[in-house]
Amino acid sequence: MTTRVWDYLAEYEEERADVLDAVDTVFRSGQLVLGASVRGFEAEYAAWHGTGHCVGVDNGTNAVTLALQALGIRPGDEVVTVSNTAAPTVLAIDAAGAVPVFVDVHPDTYLMDTGQLAAAVTGRTRALLPVHLYGQCVDMAPLRAVAEAHGLAVLEDCAQAHGARHHGRLAGTLGDAAAFSFYPTKVLGAYGDGGAVLTRHAQVDAALRRLRYYGMADRYYVLRTPGHNSRLDEVHAEILRRKLRRLDQYVAGRRAVAGRYEEALAGSALVLPATASGNEHVYYVYVVRHPERDRILRTLRERHDIALNISYPWPVHTMTGFAHLGCPRGSLPVTEALAGEIFSLPMYPSLPRGVQDRVIEALLGVLGEL
Repeated sequence: MTTRVWDYLAEYEEERADVLDAVDTVFRSGQLVLGASVRGFEAEYAAWHGTGHCVGVDNGTNAVTLALQALGIRPGDEVVTVSNTAAPTVLAIDAAGAVPVFVDVHPDTYLMDTGQLAAAVTGRTRALLPVHLYGQCVDMAPLRAVAEAHGLAVLEDCAQAHGARHHGRLAGTLGDAAAFSFYPTKVLGAYGDGGAVLTRHAQVDAALRRLRYYGMADRYYVLRTPGHNSRLDEVHAEILRRKLRRLDQYVAGRRAVAGRYEEALAGSALVLPATASGNEHVYYVYVVRHPERDRILRTLRERHDIALNISYPWPVHTMTGFAHLGCPRGSLPVTEALAGEIFSLPMYPSLPRGVQDRVIEALLGVLGEL
């Protein structure tokens, strides 16, 4: 059987009774759209973060798009972000009609280089969009300083950082709003697509609730800006309510897996993940680096049936779909260099120790042949 970077089946067997009870609870409730489960999850997720408002939406991409619109971002406005993210981050900016502007990243943590932000700000810039990548947070103090100096909104992309902390504060509580994905692979994942936006601003919350429901304040009447059909599903919301109670357990499990990798691979030729000062990492993925990455992956697949992943092999600015942005190869040298060397090892709380040991043994064997 092929070993992959993620598998949910063992976790499902453990939680099956609770998951099926969640489904049954919704089906017996008499309301299948924007009912008690969505309202309950929104309240509980906001409370878990100690913030005022949570609005459930249908996926993480729309969480970013709707959050930008609710923050007042309009067509033609510029949003500064990074290129070493999942394409949906940038697709969401484009869907809001805004223009993505990229800065490079730190070579050790792969997070946004906030020292480059001030130079990227123009008269058209309206927001900064830090991506809390791989399970840890961007350095937010200098980012907020730039935002305050130029009157910019700050939207956190927290799709990979559920439960991560930055100087003691949870990801999602460090800006004006924060977008989350609950795609199944996430630290807090549903059994399909789902998303949410956190905000401390009541007016942003109100705008989000209109935008996710066609732009309607009341049924059938579109108020102000037309919106979207972007509602969090009741079934996923009820499952997420149950799983939220286990989020600390999931994070602890990921950290235990990361600790075993650290112990076994320290001293190898791999560059292991670095945790930035003040961060508490949740290891959404466990990303390592090696200049012979492609050879390593090919050998592991062919010889050991181990299929590892690359997050991400193509920086967004190098994709033909974003050629119109005019950000040529060579403009983000650290981002581009990392894309040729990074790869992810299996990482999920229910990863069997024997499977992890097999991956480590095979990887060390391949490294010893290089």
